[in-house]
Amino acid sequence: MLILPLFCALLLLQGAAGLSLTWGSPQDCERRGGFCSHGSCPPGIGRIGICSEQELCCRRRWYP
Repeated sequence: MLILPLFCALLLLQGAAGLSLTWGSPQDCERRGGFCSHGSCPPGIGRIGICSEQELCCRRRWYP
C-alpha cells in the first residue's frame, strides 16, 4: 500500500519537470533558433531555455 502514493508522487514530479524550461548548452539553444544572454533577455525577446547558471536562452517572439 505504501508503493501507490510514492508512484503517484513520481508521476507528478515527472509531469512538472516537462513543463519547466529546459537546461541545455549554447549549442542546444542555437539549434532551437535562440541565443544565450547573460542575466535576462532583451526587451521583446522571449526566454525559451537556460544555457548555463548565469545565461538564459532567448529567442525573438514571432507575432502573426
